[in-house]
Amino acid sequence: MNNNYTQHNVALLVHTCDRYRFLYDGFSYFFNQNWDFDTQCNYYFATEEVSVSLPHFANIKSGRGEWADRLRHLLQNVITEKYIIYFQEDMWLNRPVSSSFFNELFALMAHNQWQQVKLDSADIYKTHPTPYYIEGFNIALLDNKTSGYLMSHQVTVWEKESLIQQLHKGEHPWRNERKGTKRLKKLDPQIYHIDYFAQNGQQAINQNQVQIMRSEYHTVSGNSMLQDNVLPYIKPLQQAGAEQQAYAAQLLHHYQNQLTHDGQPKPRKEDIFKKIKNFFKR
Repeated sequence: MNNNYTQHNVALLVHTCDRYRFLYDGFSYFFNQNWDFDTQCNYYFATEEVSVSLPHFANIKSGRGEWADRLRHLLQNVITEKYIIYFQEDMWLNRPVSSSFFNELFALMAHNQWQQVKLDSADIYKTHPTPYYIEGFNIALLDNKTSGYLMSHQVTVWEKESLIQQLHKGEHPWRNERKGTKRLKKLDPQIYHIDYFAQNGQQAINQNQVQIMRSEYHTVSGNSMLQDNVLPYIKPLQQAGAEQQAYAAQLLHHYQNQLTHDGQPKPRKEDIFKKIKNFFKR
């Protein structure tokens, strides 16, 4: 397959919220360390209202609102490219990415009119092999009936209109994954899967050729706080320049003190009786 595919048809979108601004510098640092910028796409870092300046990325803004509404606005009114590589700000790379892999994938998607190619491995996915390979990776076909989370927010290449169709008004991220999976199971589209990213160290699940070179990312955030996955990223920052060392100290402080990304203490859980009491007070 010829991989001379115009970069203006593909957008790499990092979809964020302003409350998670604390993670932006970490995402950017490790993305720049591992991404191959010969990949033929345009780069967008989408905040709500805050302005940021990150290398290689154009800062676009969604405005405030629910998760699905913000993303749909970006896709319908801001981003003009036909295909979307979807990232979030807490997905930090730690292994190199191959531009030739992605450029070949973009060409195959356009040629075959594929709507969705998942790029992270998980045992919730059940797949069937196809004749297609890129750099030793089999492009497997998802078994929609037996697989979980057909709608997920892990790294995926989407045909934009197909993604827009799964963004229903007012859906927060968890509802979108839950409801979107039900919608996709009913529609039963062809969804493809490649073991390209070892998300959080997950093993490959497809019938790949030997010696595939996987990239990897870890999700460093959960419940608005840093998780254990952030620890391997702190040491490289401590060994970099002064700016990165200061950021590493902030990460470690947040992690050790269980602070939220906006610097607040971990929220205390209310028991059911306190919730009822506070409801009637309001």
